[in-house]
Amino acid sequence: MRVIALAAAALIAAACSAKAEVTPAPSYQADIVPLLESQCATCHLTGEEAGNMSLVGDAAIGFLVSQPSQEAPAIMRVAPGEPDKSYLVMKLEGTHIAQGGSGAQMPFGGAPLSATQITMIRQWIAAGAAQ
Repeated sequence: MRVIALAAAALIAAACSAKAEVTPAPSYQADIVPLLESQCATCHLTGEEAGNMSLVGDAAIGFLVSQPSQEAPAIMRVAPGEPDKSYLVMKLEGTHIAQGGSGAQMPFGGAPLSATQITMIRQWIAAGAAQ
């Protein structure tokens, strides 16, 4: 019995001392910009199209972060640190109507983003939506 207790204690100590793997937040430049450009920029190119926002390169962050949505002005397009309160996430997940928004789920006319892609956007927002 003593051997089992010592083995269990050793396993617990090893587990406690092991460093947990921390996944870094997605990078705006390396992860978010390519996603926006491949999935969104076709319709949101110059900022004069639907939604009056450009989702191309460095311009996208200025149109998204801490900017009120046009469809639901009380909700920020991207609320840094709060993916559940970000209209971008709502539009991508199709939950925007329940929050007072309007229009179609994005990307319009295309297949919805994958769960992995949406998770990446959520993680970027949760980490502060930094450039």
